[in-house]
Amino acid sequence: MRVFGIDCGTEYTGWGVVQVEETARERRLVPIAAGAIKLDKKQKTPLRLQQVFAELTGLMVMYEPDCVAIEDVFFAANAKSALKLGHVRGVAMLAAATCNLQVSEYAPLSIKSAVVGYGLAAKEQVQFMVARLLDLEKAPEPADAADALAIAICHVHTAQTHFGMGVR
Repeated sequence: MRVFGIDCGTEYTGWGVVQVEETARERRLVPIAAGAIKLDKKQKTPLRLQQVFAELTGLMVMYEPDCVAIEDVFFAANAKSALKLGHVRGVAMLAAATCNLQVSEYAPLSIKSAVVGYGLAAKEQVQFMVARLLDLEKAPEPADAADALAIAICHVHTAQTHFGMGVR
């Protein structure tokens, strides 16, 4: 199973690809790639959204994931910020749908619980555990890429729990 994780943001949208490799003796997570789409705040919103769509679609075509995992909406104090984030999430979902990929959404608490074991873990703890779980020398950078990998890892753990070893 290959999972494409997306951490939506209005300045940076992180992405990461994780694959599950199974042998007769073990099952391990393998990092395939990760990065972030940097958005220019000077550009108008439609152009930023077009960039997110184009880059995510291209990455999904390149890495051929089986599914996409994305962070669910959280309640922000600033309604305008939440709305802008919602635009990016919608475009990310559209990119996945355009590539005929199923999208699963996970709450921030669920992601942190799956990766760290504690839903209120600090960002640094999540980054540290992503590096540990993927056997990396250091946490992926930027932090948005590490968060996207965490979302993909969360999906792998959740899919394993809910659906067994098969791809969903």
